[in-house]
Amino acid sequence: MSSPVTFEITHVCKQSGARTGILHTPHGDVETPMFMPVGTQATVKFISPEELYQMGAGVVLANTYHLWLRPGEEIVAKAGGVQKFMNYKGPMLTDSGGFQVFSLSDTRKISEEGVMFRNTLNGDKLFLSPEKSIQIQNKIGADIMMSFDECIPYPATREYAERSMLRTLRWAERGKNANTRPDEQAIFGIVQGGDNEDLRDYCAEKLVEMDFPGYAVGGTSVGEDKETMYRMVRWSVEKLPEDKPRYLMGVGAVNDLLEAISLNIDMCDCVLPTRIARHGTLMTSQGRINIKKAMYAEDFTPLDPECDCYCCRNYTKAYLNHLFRCQEGFGTRLMSIHNIRFLLRLMEDARTAIKEDRFNDFKEEKLKNMKFDSRGF
Repeated sequence: MSSPVTFEITHVCKQSGARTGILHTPHGDVETPMFMPVGTQATVKFISPEELYQMGAGVVLANTYHLWLRPGEEIVAKAGGVQKFMNYKGPMLTDSGGFQVFSLSDTRKISEEGVMFRNTLNGDKLFLSPEKSIQIQNKIGADIMMSFDECIPYPATREYAERSMLRTLRWAERGKNANTRPDEQAIFGIVQGGDNEDLRDYCAEKLVEMDFPGYAVGGTSVGEDKETMYRMVRWSVEKLPEDKPRYLMGVGAVNDLLEAISLNIDMCDCVLPTRIARHGTLMTSQGRINIKKAMYAEDFTPLDPECDCYCCRNYTKAYLNHLFRCQEGFGTRLMSIHNIRFLLRLMEDARTAIKEDRFNDFKEEKLKNMKFDSRGF
């Protein structure tokens, strides 16, 4: 049976080796490399699905664990799936709950069968297995589902990383076999193995043998330094097939996105743009801006003169400063729109640079002009 999600490479940059492509999905085609906004509760915070679509978002993420808790996967299924539920016209992807194995480590217990959680809303016991994760994702109905895995902490011992990676492989096979809608929803396998080249090699090789329609790099951006993260990504993609999409999970800083593209990553996602917007931090072509600062109280210029977003076309830094200081929700909304559009436009420009065989020059220029700190925002 052919996969409902396929991928084609459209150009390889002669200067850098970075690539552009098209991800074909049941809800439309999306150009890569791309940034995917995160809609944890079937909503990207402060931004409507219609606005996301209009500003050039392709794939949008939803969180399996949180939609399982509320409203429940049955309600999403009765609505006709997550796209109809939230009225998003494009493709969607659901994570597996595997990140919650990491983020809720104080309230969960891992076994071979799966993971026992405490419901973060009421304290009830919840059990999530590879099969259960796929069953929930089948009912949520996104175009792409992720295999259930364990995102291990950093640092971790080699023994722990190996044990977890082998279990993740067993879970991947179980999840793949549990998919009841293989003609409508694709599953991506996730490469794990911590900071161990041989473990990541082995994990990638075994996942490729299972023949997933796409692959993700997991277990990065969990506290390690940049050099370590890039090394883990490079090891992970080396054994993955060229003709399948590659997804780096949980990455949204500008320097990380540009490095990921250099390493032939096609898809990235992160809550970063909306999270930092809520704290008054904005990504611009001139670098990071903290709109709380008094210096912006009488600055009547646009936030970013190079940005084409609704915020930058209509409002000034002084107005954003005022809204933030008054804790007005409209300010958070405007800044969230800007940060999301900024990253979407960054990826659009990156695709253009790749097609024009000048991605290395583009990357160097962006990092120099933006003057971002080591975090990349």
